[in-house]
Amino acid sequence: MKNIPSYADLLRRQDAPPGSSWHVYGDNDQLGMLNNVTPAAARRAASLVRTGETFDLDYPVNRFVPSLSGTRGTAVHHIFANNAHHRDDWLDSFFLQSSSQIDGLRHFRHPVHGFYGGVVDQEVAEGTPHLGIQAASERAVVSRAVLVDLPAYFAAAGVEYDVATNHAVSADDLDNATRHQEVAVEPGDILLLYTGWAEHYLSLSEQERERSRGTCPGLMQSHAVLEWLWDHRIGLIAADNISVEAYPVHPDSAFFLPEEQPPVTGADHRGLMHRPLLALLGLMLGELWRLEPLARACRVDGVYELMVSVKPLNLVGGVGSPANAIAVR
Repeated sequence: MKNIPSYADLLRRQDAPPGSSWHVYGDNDQLGMLNNVTPAAARRAASLVRTGETFDLDYPVNRFVPSLSGTRGTAVHHIFANNAHHRDDWLDSFFLQSSSQIDGLRHFRHPVHGFYGGVVDQEVAEGTPHLGIQAASERAVVSRAVLVDLPAYFAAAGVEYDVATNHAVSADDLDNATRHQEVAVEPGDILLLYTGWAEHYLSLSEQERERSRGTCPGLMQSHAVLEWLWDHRIGLIAADNISVEAYPVHPDSAFFLPEEQPPVTGADHRGLMHRPLLALLGLMLGELWRLEPLARACRVDGVYELMVSVKPLNLVGGVGSPANAIAVR
């Protein structure tokens, strides 16, 4: 991948929305920053396997029930038999982004510029392929991953960190944490952001979960963070929280639109960095990944680079998918 502009260059664009990567990877691109994951990235990842130890990065279906979004139901598993020696099964109310997931490029449109690449709203529908999750499935992603252990870094740096808050992680934090771990982020990498939130949330009582309302630490809503992610040319970012970014949105988010009114019903997405991440840069997001066992293993030997494979469902037109992610060390 040559002649990739910097984020500063993207902000100066006049041939596309400022701050967007539209057409950087070619006309009618369906993968966004996943284009950074090349065969060379897969070969590099395979060379990192030392022990052969594997880690399932997916939580079970229905692990986060009731739904954190408030709009996703509980999957119901059915088993049937045609005869005494046969079993088959199906799921009802299976929301594809209810547990460990990938947010595809259909998941958010920008309120001013629309969907990634300028795909019109009418092309984002059931059965149409534009920006569907099948593009990531067909890519069958394998790449080097870097796990950023935020609780360990903040503890070593003497920074107060409360996993029950919306602590905002800055671009400087990402630089300092990777430097502390003595690992560099390279083009095509999968960035695994370990916050400690999922295990904390799952340890709470039902009443405590209701009071938390999904509050979680994560990336700061800032152009500096977008610049860090773009200029490092990562392929995918995933975290063990509900949104990758800090939630609720910080009031000083760079992405509030003054004219935008809160929705009458449903979640309030104003100020979220999901909009520029997905619709402008084309960076797919992994949420609610099971990273705690992997983080423990990385702490033991101090090795934070590893191989990760991600295989979303091959669902034409899918908005998102279970992650189906595996780490190998």
